[in-house]
Amino acid sequence: MIIEIKGVQFVNKGAELMLHAVLQQLEAYNKEVIFALAPNGNSSYKDRMKVGSYQKFSFRKKSYDLNGLTYFIPKAIRNWLKNTFGIVTEADIDVVLDASGFSYGDQWPLITIKNTSKEIVRLKQKNKKYIFLPQALGPFNKGIYSEVVLKGFSEASLICAREQASFENMINSVSANANVKLYPDFTNLVKGTIDDGYSDHSDKVLLIPNCNMISTRNSNSQWKDTYIEFLKNSALVVRELGYTPVLLNHEGDADGEICNQVANLLDGNIEIVKEADPLKVKGIISSSKAIICSRFHGCVSGLTQSVPCLGTSWSHKYEKLFEEYARAEYLLSPKIQKDEIKSKLLASIETIDDELYVKNIIKYKHESELMWQDVFSVLDEVNNG
Repeated sequence: MIIEIKGVQFVNKGAELMLHAVLQQLEAYNKEVIFALAPNGNSSYKDRMKVGSYQKFSFRKKSYDLNGLTYFIPKAIRNWLKNTFGIVTEADIDVVLDASGFSYGDQWPLITIKNTSKEIVRLKQKNKKYIFLPQALGPFNKGIYSEVVLKGFSEASLICAREQASFENMINSVSANANVKLYPDFTNLVKGTIDDGYSDHSDKVLLIPNCNMISTRNSNSQWKDTYIEFLKNSALVVRELGYTPVLLNHEGDADGEICNQVANLLDGNIEIVKEADPLKVKGIISSSKAIICSRFHGCVSGLTQSVPCLGTSWSHKYEKLFEEYARAEYLLSPKIQKDEIKSKLLASIETIDDELYVKNIIKYKHESELMWQDVFSVLDEVNNG
């Protein structure tokens, strides 16, 4: 069986963490499974080879999608490409596991949804499977968006919405017989690793920025005026409380630029951490005193490991995440001042053993295990077919 893992990459540590979450589960399911990754600007050949991936060659450029032609390539030639160069095409793929995180909705280009819808339909016609792993989906309020989703996404073998809003977006957008389920973010089952160089973070509070907070994707425009100042004030508050602030770059250059801006406002007197290994990033988070975080999977890593977490939001997925873990009061507004940052941070530390919060951590990990059972049932259909 050849499985394409779609939507992951190696610059955004959350996306790479999702890749490792999938790989760990596939390893447990069947060590003989072959997986493939398609190249993109944030997924180099070197990175893909490092994790043992086959190379998915895509015949697609913007709106021009010729992947359907790969089914006319003689199987002997496809086998030669696979066995000699590790190259596979859509015709070789048995299952697509889509771990895009947040790529389908009115905030994103229509072409992405169109291409995915066409792919799902083609795969089903060839008795192949397309599975959306838990992710944020929708809304699909624009007329053409909803039409494309209804036609294509309805044909997926399994659609896993990551929170209630996404679940409702899909239920209202796909056909009545579509297989839509509600499951939490699945990186909660991944264990981080502690690097010796980062083993002593017990007095450190991580500040994890997100360039989307000040981009046009953020519908709350107030953050564009207050975000950098908020991060600076957060660092000052952390120091006032006797802890050490550390900037953690959870993605790439754009987040790195924010880290540099904040560091300059603090006269360079703050450590900036950029760790390439997402498992180590999760380990760094687990060993810290607390986090003040704008990256979704940074928040997930904190919330699921009982690390005090204050968050900011540029998408509904943050509100729903904090609600799920009964920590909604720790999602901050763009008008927040220093004194309130301090009180919120102290409260998040003092309530880290809250009974409902602890129960929800256990609950959502169990639900992720159930999600993988559903995925494996689909994979079994392929194996037994």
